[in-house]
Amino acid sequence: MGDAVRKAELFDQLARIGKALSSGRRLELLDLLAQGPRGVADLAAAAGLGLTLTSAHLQTLKQAGLVAATRDGTTIRYRLADADVAALYVHLRDVAEAHLPDVDIARDRYLSTPEDADTNATDGHIEPVGADELLRRAHAGDIVVLDVRPATEYAAAHIPGALSIPIGELPARLAELPPNTEVVAYCRGSYCVFAHEAVRLLTAHGRRATRLTDGMLEWQLAQRPMATGAA
Repeated sequence: MGDAVRKAELFDQLARIGKALSSGRRLELLDLLAQGPRGVADLAAAAGLGLTLTSAHLQTLKQAGLVAATRDGTTIRYRLADADVAALYVHLRDVAEAHLPDVDIARDRYLSTPEDADTNATDGHIEPVGADELLRRAHAGDIVVLDVRPATEYAAAHIPGALSIPIGELPARLAELPPNTEVVAYCRGSYCVFAHEAVRLLTAHGRRATRLTDGMLEWQLAQRPMATGAA
């Protein structure tokens, strides 16, 4: 029949992963680390957390084996322990969306603006494009692919041929985009607001623009072609 104590110990070990994932802030840190290795200060700034709290969350994730750390000079850089951690995070997200209606409500509230609420959409009525369509149209030269993540994330991995203009710089750099070509923007993943903001900005300036359905997280997990290096 098996030893009840040993069985309990086994399931308690499995529960360590669940406990590490039981914080929204830690899930956000995993979402950020899916874009590439980062230092604690960079993660804290991106997540809007204090350094001490960020370090504590990272230690919890490390103790559960979900992240690893290496020293780069005086900086400790964290990374996901393996690609299966990113896959676990996405699967958790998908299960939550399938079983918790509140997730859809919270997502739509985050990705939309008050103006969008009147149209029940996050980018007006502009339909996003899927990965296969993006590759086909990029190969044909029909679109400009625009990466609006921070430059460090672009350098870690990006869609081949994509231009890099971080969302905070986009208003001042619109002239760098070819004037008569549709722009397809992408960012970190399906919970990233940057691409939505880019589409709203571009269309407000009379540009044809849409976004990739998902983002770099899903692109990498699907093992689609990627490039590395600074713009």
